[in-house]
Amino acid sequence: MKCPFCGYEESKVIDSRPTDEGERIRRRRECLKCGKRFTTYEIIESVPILVIKKDKSREAFDRNKLLNGMMRACEKRPVAMDTLEKAVDEIEATLQNSLDREVTSMRIGELAMDKLKDIDEVAYVRFASVYRHFRDINAFMDELSALLQNR
Repeated sequence: MKCPFCGYEESKVIDSRPTDEGERIRRRRECLKCGKRFTTYEIIESVPILVIKKDKSREAFDRNKLLNGMMRACEKRPVAMDTLEKAVDEIEATLQNSLDREVTSMRIGELAMDKLKDIDEVAYVRFASVYRHFRDINAFMDELSALLQNR
């Protein structure tokens, strides 16, 4: 680590501790040449996930888009915001832990539906009706029948 005072590249770590969020590590260092102390922060570098949309265009994964879609499905339902945040965190972790840096929007939609199925069945059906583009009442009834059979 380069000293900000003299530019020397050797220092020793005096103290390390996680920040309040736990996502970074704060380190107090001392330059081995000039003896001055300074603070550095380490963060985990995450590789961005690209979403391949239906029209084959690509854009960066946006957890807020996913959260907003799930919130719309849960509108006027007894679902806590913390529950939705946790579900989105789990979906994002699943995507980050996969070796794929590109994922289809269909895969994200399926993961969201799996989470909503466990959280609230009405929200699941709402999300599925938009996501799967139900063309008529029969497609809607087929999804409801499958849901009832799995109960």
